[in-house]
Amino acid sequence: MHVGYLGSGTWGFCLAYLLAKNGQKVTLWSRNEAFSKKLAETRTHPKLKGITAPLNITFTSDLSQAVNIADILVESVTSKGLRPVMELVLRVRPKPCPIILTSKGIEQDTGLLLPEVLCQLLQEKNSPKVGALSGPSHAEEVIQDLPTSVVCTGYTPDIMGTILDIFTTPNFRIYPNSDVMGVSFGGAMKNIIAIACGISDGLGFGDNTKAALMTRGLHEIRKLSITKGCKETTLNGLSGMGDLCVTCLSTHSRNYRFGRCIAEGLTVAEAKAKIGMVVEGMYSVVSALQLAKKHGIPVPITEGVHAIIYHNLNPKDAVKALLQRAIKEEHL
Repeated sequence: MHVGYLGSGTWGFCLAYLLAKNGQKVTLWSRNEAFSKKLAETRTHPKLKGITAPLNITFTSDLSQAVNIADILVESVTSKGLRPVMELVLRVRPKPCPIILTSKGIEQDTGLLLPEVLCQLLQEKNSPKVGALSGPSHAEEVIQDLPTSVVCTGYTPDIMGTILDIFTTPNFRIYPNSDVMGVSFGGAMKNIIAIACGISDGLGFGDNTKAALMTRGLHEIRKLSITKGCKETTLNGLSGMGDLCVTCLSTHSRNYRFGRCIAEGLTVAEAKAKIGMVVEGMYSVVSALQLAKKHGIPVPITEGVHAIIYHNLNPKDAVKALLQRAIKEEHL
């Protein structure tokens, strides 16, 4: 199978590497021509040192080269970049092959999850061409072949079967789950809570505080998930609680590290520059708060993270505001 891979960040490079090791021919596309040439010359990613790309990966900045010969497309761009990139893809190839999403997020203003964005562009409700891969998985560990379990989803058994066929390895275990909305929603929201956990650690708070943030954060995710028709049980699994854990607890997580940088006194711009990659939670926190306000659902952790990033609220004041909220009986 020939895979057209869209996006050359660490996750894109990692999954392209995994697919190539599994015997697929991969053409990895980057919008940045200079970066694509550097990848082709060195066959290594600057943020994944010591890993050399297999020879069955071709690097290009020519979108038509990646798209036109592909049997399947996989994307790892960003939640913000998905719509513009896929619009370009559909100009190059108006009737695309199956498309697997690996980005996680909620589109601002529309409130659409990424599979909904793609279905809208394809003009097919619940398109059989659309699938997704999600779950607790850092590129730095997957590319070292460390044991990892994730979830695949899609609107048909065929697309989930395809994902299982091309991605599964002895150490990369994939569980199919037909709840497209639930799998996608958990992956989008966990980045916001990870920023909050990074802020907590940066302020010098302990494990007790982080445990509370993760638990109450999962509660916010569940409450808001109702608006997208998610199954609550999905959020108890790998794409919900699993992804929340790995993103909130690991220094591999750019969202966690971004939050920590903010708490340690860096400005938002300085923190972004230090991370050096897209911080998805910065984008999704706007979308999530829009969704919450539209449906009248209180999401205090999400509100606090938004206020810190976009209204310069002092992180210590945000914590005080959370602690001073009225006490209610715990309902989960």
